[in-house]
Amino acid sequence: QVQLVESGGGLVQAGGSLRLSCAASGRTASSYAMGWFRQAPGKEREFVSGISWSGGGSTYYTDSVKGRFTISRDNAKNTVYLQMNSLKPEDTAVYYCAAGVKVLTNPQLYDYWGQGTQVTVSS
Repeated sequence: QVQLVESGGGLVQAGGSLRLSCAASGRTASSYAMGWFRQAPGKEREFVSGISWSGGGSTYYTDSVKGRFTISRDNAKNTVYLQMNSLKPEDTAVYYCAAGVKVLTNPQLYDYWGQGTQVTVSS
């Protein structure tokens, strides 16, 4: 079992920044790839970013956040971060972290999920 706890969400004005954290615990937590997803009201959950635990931590981003969001990890703390800069109102959503065998854009292929953290960007 892997437990995931997100934090760092909140209300920010357009152009501002937030840093989300996802703390992973469990015996095999460090062997999973991690992904960030988001879900806005009335929309499907979408892939935002992901990072592998092996191979130097390869990173992946959806096109809409490239150049604005940065995913990183702290292996010692079993924590993954999502630094979000230049936020836009369309980034408003509940953000979830997830653990899976590899970084994939399909949320159904992830094994564990956090409870989510709300990010609201005002215009």
